[in-house]
Amino acid sequence: MEVLSDIEIARKNEMAPIEDIASKINLNPEGLIKFGNTIAKIDTDVAVKDSGKVGKLILVTAISPTPAGEGKTTTSVGLNDALNKIGEQSLVCLREPSLGPCFGVKGGAAGGGYAQVVPMDKINLHFTGDFHAITSAHNLLSSMIDNHIYWGNELGIDVRRVVWGRVVDLNDRALRNVNVNLGGVANGYPREDKFDITVASEVMAIFCLSTDLKDLQERLGNIIIGYTKDRKEIRARDINADGAMTTLLKDAFLPNLVQTLEKNPAIIHGGPFANIAHGCNSLVATQTALKLSDYVVTEAGFGADLGAEKFLDIKCRKGDLSPSAITIVATVRALKMHGGMDKKDLKNENIEALKNGLTNLEQHITNMQKYGVPVTVAINQFITDTNDELAVITECCEKLSVKSFNCSHWSDGGAGAEELAKHIVEITKESSKNIKQLYPDEMSLWEKMKTIATEIYGASDIIADQKVRKQFDELQEKYGHYPICVAKTQYSFSTDPNLKGAPKGHVVPIREVRLAAGAEFLVVVCDKIMTMPGLPRVPAANAIHLNDQGDIEGLF
Repeated sequence: MEVLSDIEIARKNEMAPIEDIASKINLNPEGLIKFGNTIAKIDTDVAVKDSGKVGKLILVTAISPTPAGEGKTTTSVGLNDALNKIGEQSLVCLREPSLGPCFGVKGGAAGGGYAQVVPMDKINLHFTGDFHAITSAHNLLSSMIDNHIYWGNELGIDVRRVVWGRVVDLNDRALRNVNVNLGGVANGYPREDKFDITVASEVMAIFCLSTDLKDLQERLGNIIIGYTKDRKEIRARDINADGAMTTLLKDAFLPNLVQTLEKNPAIIHGGPFANIAHGCNSLVATQTALKLSDYVVTEAGFGADLGAEKFLDIKCRKGDLSPSAITIVATVRALKMHGGMDKKDLKNENIEALKNGLTNLEQHITNMQKYGVPVTVAINQFITDTNDELAVITECCEKLSVKSFNCSHWSDGGAGAEELAKHIVEITKESSKNIKQLYPDEMSLWEKMKTIATEIYGASDIIADQKVRKQFDELQEKYGHYPICVAKTQYSFSTDPNLKGAPKGHVVPIREVRLAAGAEFLVVVCDKIMTMPGLPRVPAANAIHLNDQGDIEGLF
């Protein structure tokens, strides 16, 4: 049997006009701003003006990622198609892909197989230009900071204490640390600077947590760009940057409507990484979706220790959201890797390795159960999975009072996740929609971080040098009510990416803390995690090209 690539499957699909997709969620053409025939932005003022609907929110998360693949986006799309297939009205809400992983190691983020959103090539590349707008807004602020210093520095910004860097939506390790304003007097005052990837920008976080344009501008204005010599905070509004930044983001702020291969509606908007930011699509997209559909399936990035924790403790807190169910995606292949199996051997049955790796799934299940939301497991099936291996996972889940479902949506589309969809409908009938957050607002910043480390990561403690401890103490008085956004490796519960499964008793070292006053959370950077990734030895970009017909090849 010929196995088509994701882009080949997408290319064979005949897409419906975007107006037809919009009609499935009672969106009139007046509420659409079209980008061609198959993509549109949703005018939220028109679209949900009179909607009294409040849909049920389904969170899709996963075990800790491995090179074997898990399929969180694929499962989100498959579950959404399945819900529609069994007669429910459902809409999937996803993050926009970043060019960094698309040209790097991870590939695109439009799902896979027969559970994709389309047009996948446009979605994975420039799409509607949202990420470019975010990059421009961020770098506008950067340029205005150096311009203010050049023209007399009326605010007295200490060039040694400028904390706002620059961003680009590509993996470029050469830009992690740079010197700027070189070349003489006419070019400004030389200083050290840095680049992060766009998805790590505080502008991205603000974009994804703002409720409307007024809130967006207020948050942008609150960004701390640096300090004076006597440590006084200088904010973006102090150099009058917030208005121009908001103007650049005005159109980008509207959610994007596309479709799945089965012609069901999908909203894709915003996309911070969950290992270095809060890892969820935009709040305005989620809130809009809940007013348009009975069910909204959304995802949180990487494993549940990162994306789901931040979704529940940051996004739900900020947006007054409460999911009705949580689905954890697992694969036999990935669990065998967590059990010590080499990637090249994964096609072979290995019950022992699988059982050893199940500790990872178990930890994620027990973590999610702490939030008081019904939990289920979706086993994203591969053709090499054996019945005995699948049975082992089922048995493990049953011991934790959780139902698991073998899902073949990659090969069968929505039909392959119907049983999961039926279960979701059943367990959400009596959902209270009152989640239990991991920590209260009034808990100290240090204790919040310690709670995440011990309750979610299985750590025994957290450590930091005296300088970092002092920062926690200094921030506590004014910002002690903020939630914690952890920047940590996605490959392990610990800060060591090589520790698979579910390590216990480890210590989490904190390297630095960054105040995100606009996003309203404290970023805690652990160990060696980078906010500007590098390209691998053989990047995906090597295989991406145009064929003789002008079609894109190599995207996956």
